[in-house]
Amino acid sequence: MSAGLDPSHIRRAFGRAATTYEAHAVLQAEVGERLRERLDGVEFAPIRVVDVGSGPGGGSAALHRRFDDAFVIALDLALPMLQAAAQHAGMPPAFARVCADAQALPLADASVDLVHSNLCLQWCEDPGLALAEFRRVLRPGGHLLFSTFGPDTLKELRAAFATADATPHVSRFIDMHDIGDALLASGFRDPVLERDDFTLTYADARTLMRELRAIGATNADTQRVRALTGKTHLQRVVDAYETFRVDGVLPATYEVVYAHALAPDPGQPRRDKGGDIASFPIERLRGSRRR
Repeated sequence: MSAGLDPSHIRRAFGRAATTYEAHAVLQAEVGERLRERLDGVEFAPIRVVDVGSGPGGGSAALHRRFDDAFVIALDLALPMLQAAAQHAGMPPAFARVCADAQALPLADASVDLVHSNLCLQWCEDPGLALAEFRRVLRPGGHLLFSTFGPDTLKELRAAFATADATPHVSRFIDMHDIGDALLASGFRDPVLERDDFTLTYADARTLMRELRAIGATNADTQRVRALTGKTHLQRVVDAYETFRVDGVLPATYEVVYAHALAPDPGQPRRDKGGDIASFPIERLRGSRRR
């Protein structure tokens, strides 16, 4: 389930945005609150929580407040984001900070009770690999809670760029049905998926583009044009975006998918191209050989 993204570009873009992210990430903060509301009413007292793609730590701090007895880990690919998270961690730190890739978590098998990830999965080059890592580190019955963007996200901006050239300028996002299939393929049980559609409005297209850069959400497609966009070319995009103007403002659509699932018991198979693959602790196999 490769997304065709450039991890080095993503790390640099979000690293540069560390000091400006929170001032512009209003949508991300709102989605994070709605995501955590999915746990309202759930009888759950996690011991260890990891916030994957934590950014500057607002969500990690919220998790610490919600589960004040838990050990919370803020994990992000961009080191400057974790440095900025110090303001939320406080002294003594409310959470630990770890710089790592969601697709290669530096955590032991079955060591986490809750994996929380707000609007991070869409930046993984292989979201399926990230889901496999989430399953690996979760204890049996542990909770996976994440949000990600769906394919309608920034559809107006994508269409405006398409009038100027045929190369990708807006990252591609995964359909909700494919996310559900990937959860089942990874062996998660009882997945629940929901979606929200948000429409943000802007006075002009350039303001939207500046905001995207301020939060690090730049084009990470491996097939993107690496040169700077010329003024004439950019003006064609701006003019094309004007066709979406309604009631004096320009809309920007965001499709948000929320997912909640439980980690399976040991031995629960995961689906693979060659069939089902089941894994068991070695202790489960001892003494089972026929004599």
